[in-house]
Amino acid sequence: MKILNLYIGIIVFLFGNLCFSQSLKKANALYENRAYLDAAEIYEQLPKTAKTLEKLGDCYYFNAEIEKANKAYTEVYNKRDQDSLSEDFYFKYFDVLKSAKDYFTADQISVMYLNNPIHTENFKRLVKQINPYTYILNKLGNQGSVSNFGVGYFGNKIVFASTKNMESPEYNWNKKSYLDLYEATVSEGDDKQLDSIIAFSKNINIKDQHESSAVFTKDGKTMFFSRNQKKRVAIDSNKVAVVSIFKAQLENNEWQAIEPVSFSSDSYSTMHPALNSEEDKLYFSSDMPNSLGAFDIYYVDMAADGSFGTPVNLGAAINTAHREQFPFIAKDSTLYFASNGKQGLGGLDIFSSKYEENSYLEALNLGEIINSETDDFAFVVRDALDTGYMSSNRGGIDQIYSFERTPADRQYFVEGLVTDKRTGELLPNTVVTLFDNYGDIITEITVGEDGKYKLEVKPNQSYQLEGFQPKYIPETKYFDTNDRGNIEFNIELGIESYNDAEEIVNDREDGNTYIELENIYFDFAKWDIKPQAAKTLDILVNLLKKYPRMEIQLGAHTDSRSSFEFNMDLSEKRAAATLEYLVENGIPRKRLRSKGYGETKPLVNCGDDCTETEFSINRRCEFLILR
Repeated sequence: MKILNLYIGIIVFLFGNLCFSQSLKKANALYENRAYLDAAEIYEQLPKTAKTLEKLGDCYYFNAEIEKANKAYTEVYNKRDQDSLSEDFYFKYFDVLKSAKDYFTADQISVMYLNNPIHTENFKRLVKQINPYTYILNKLGNQGSVSNFGVGYFGNKIVFASTKNMESPEYNWNKKSYLDLYEATVSEGDDKQLDSIIAFSKNINIKDQHESSAVFTKDGKTMFFSRNQKKRVAIDSNKVAVVSIFKAQLENNEWQAIEPVSFSSDSYSTMHPALNSEEDKLYFSSDMPNSLGAFDIYYVDMAADGSFGTPVNLGAAINTAHREQFPFIAKDSTLYFASNGKQGLGGLDIFSSKYEENSYLEALNLGEIINSETDDFAFVVRDALDTGYMSSNRGGIDQIYSFERTPADRQYFVEGLVTDKRTGELLPNTVVTLFDNYGDIITEITVGEDGKYKLEVKPNQSYQLEGFQPKYIPETKYFDTNDRGNIEFNIELGIESYNDAEEIVNDREDGNTYIELENIYFDFAKWDIKPQAAKTLDILVNLLKKYPRMEIQLGAHTDSRSSFEFNMDLSEKRAAATLEYLVENGIPRKRLRSKGYGETKPLVNCGDDCTETEFSINRRCEFLILR
């Protein structure tokens, strides 16, 4: 009997392993073919290993079932050796934690495993402070319980994607109907509704394929839209139906000549087309080779004959190692797009980026009203009216929202410390001056003992900021307040003394700063500049031209071999002659002072009993830096 029971146990064990193996194989096959909800049903029944839990979490993650994804990922995180988890896992776990509003844990994961120190609560406060607009957001009425998203302007109508076609078969990924395009009008007033909803052209909406993200030329005769290719291709061992941008022409009130654009491919996706105001560039999202992340934003030039140039990646200011999608180009060339790779509040967030000097600036998160803890995307705006639409699944399903925006009342300022560039010590009493783009003074202050300054500035302006301290080289910094998302500018002014910058400048024990040059010699009882003296003074001319804010005093001294009155007069004439030489060589007179000291300040106090060498030492010109 014992042997029989042993055999039965072995059979049950082997049968159980066989069933587990077959179920796992089926679930993995469904997963690899992106039938995530069917795969999740099987994974839920399998033993909770780290691998099956991670794939279970992925199935929920890719269908925005955040609570279930969070539960599965947390079990993986607690169960498995954390050093063996991939960066991709940590990013998805970080993302669902944000979507669950567990910002504290999400920030910890980001710091420890993603090498990205963030503090979401501080980030939220900063974003609120710096955003150029405030928004009023309302969900459009009459959308039903189906997914609707991705508004395109089409005359006085909008065109959007929806799963409202209940006759369409289910899509394995999420068990919803395939997406089709619909057109509708939007009612006026505060309680905006979708009215007169009808399916878009049958030539555009095709059975068993997704259509979305329509954009139209201003004349309404050309459209671009996204559609998945029916044929699945093998990419990274998975069978995938890539998405391509299609172009269509309106001819005799029918959409015809429907074909994929020339830069689309069977081996990568192109999607979410957007036209700039001039209609000579088409922006889009793609995972084509050499993309920075899962999906990047690109543009392609469009010629007058309808041909396309080579796609151009917008670079690291816009794109990350993750997803950047749904671009929209405003009339002023501002780019709006959705990203889950830049710091945000969870899922896809909407960002904006200004276009300046032939490049896009670092992107700005649009803040909490527009962005939620879930996916927010497909932002479009009518600039003249400051109204538009966006899409969000903050209510558990993708829906279209309308918004109105008004310029925010933001206070801009620049602040910082003034320090000695060499020692790092604070420099009280430094004058900090703010200039406009034309070099005109806007305001200036003198810093106190704390070395701090703070000056108010205005948005979308260019400025020069100068720190000036007597006997220091003025430090000038340039900055602008064009909308990169900054309203606070911290600029430290580190200014360098003439003494540190130039070998021939020295501080003396008397507390004054002098320019040490070879002595200037004059003929006895004369004050004209001799050729050898001119060579020395030319060094001074070059120094004064190098530092146009430097002001000096030219001090002439004599020995004591003549009368006091004669020596004083002679020294004043020699100092004046030296000043005139500098003026003749291009130094403004207002920067120069001359003073004769006669015999009153000898370097060697030997009276009338001086040697010839001592007399020559006292007979000198000195160059004192005043400021």
